[in-house]
Amino acid sequence: MHVPTLIEKTRDGQPLEPSEISALIAAYVAGEVPDYQMSAWAMAVFFRGLTDDETAALTAAMRDSGRVFRWPEGTPPKVDKHSTGGIGDKVSLVLAPLLACDNLWVPMVSGRGLGITGGTLDKLESIPGFNVHLDESAGLRQLEKIGVFMAGQTGDFCPADKRLYALRDVTATVPSRALIIASIMSKKLAESVDRLVLDVKFGSGAFMKTRKEAELLAAGLTAAGESNGVRTTFLLSPMEEPLGHTVGNALEVREAVETLQGNGPEDLVSLTLDLAAILSDSPRQILAERLQNGSAWEKFLALVEAQGGDTRAFEDWTTFHPAPVIRPFPAPHDGRIVSMDAGRIGRAAVQLGAGRHKTDDSINPAVGFSGIRKVGERISKGEPLLWVHAASEADADAAAQAISLVVR
Repeated sequence: MHVPTLIEKTRDGQPLEPSEISALIAAYVAGEVPDYQMSAWAMAVFFRGLTDDETAALTAAMRDSGRVFRWPEGTPPKVDKHSTGGIGDKVSLVLAPLLACDNLWVPMVSGRGLGITGGTLDKLESIPGFNVHLDESAGLRQLEKIGVFMAGQTGDFCPADKRLYALRDVTATVPSRALIIASIMSKKLAESVDRLVLDVKFGSGAFMKTRKEAELLAAGLTAAGESNGVRTTFLLSPMEEPLGHTVGNALEVREAVETLQGNGPEDLVSLTLDLAAILSDSPRQILAERLQNGSAWEKFLALVEAQGGDTRAFEDWTTFHPAPVIRPFPAPHDGRIVSMDAGRIGRAAVQLGAGRHKTDDSINPAVGFSGIRKVGERISKGEPLLWVHAASEADADAAAQAISLVVR
């Protein structure tokens, strides 16, 4: 295999054979293909795309690069959800325990922040002691006990995706339809789930900027799932403004907890229930009641405890990763909020330290934005449009300059 030739072929729009793709992925996982060559190939894919057959071959090669889960016969239906990434998207933290209340198993393998979008693992790790490193046997024991686990990829679970995922994040190759499909579906197929729902986002704060792009991605993802025997459904959801009222890891955990306690923002609750209703055998009303009556909250506490987290962290939010600088971003005059750029808010959050510029960057769980007002709300001059949580005054100044909310 001559890697430069494969890069050239993709660059020039010539399809690769499945054997070439599987050889490339296998060599990359084995350390025989350096990051700079895989980065070049990923950029070629970004600009040229892959055919459906190439995308299927890439998905299979990434799935088969490591262990595929095998569940015992006769166990409950296995279900999962995946979001293509948004700003303030903490749905998984609410959805996973909610579904586990329904005699379903939720083996949720999640990722870290990618580009300007936050990662479920980064959010979970803001909970003191929470362990996202579970192997298959530990995951099975937890499913048998409480019906849910939320973990990251182990070294032998889709290792090709683990490496390529991190590489895409720092090489501006995240918004590639083929790479997104292969990344998402290789992991979900390796989970061996029975039902999968996809939250495919579009807008300024999503990788797919238009509804049409999102529809094409959703079709590709659904085809990959259905062709492998997984009941796959999708929802399209806009991402012009953040989901809920917070952006940032610890801040989003707090909002997820409030939602599980029956006090969540309307848009977050609505989307969570829409997704849950697709996967669950229970009516939407029953699912809504479980968010109100404490059932989902109790399941979340059991999840946190099972994975080593300290649930006492939820008792006093003033001690839960307080940022050194917290200050309002005031409205310049009376009016109505007419637009918001979720993408700029996401980029500002990364600049604050809530995301990564390089694969080895550390995350600051305390920083981000809270109290984010919604488009359509009336606001008076001087009222906070949102609150900035920063590590320093200089960081807060830079974030205030970077965000974009229009009041008229």
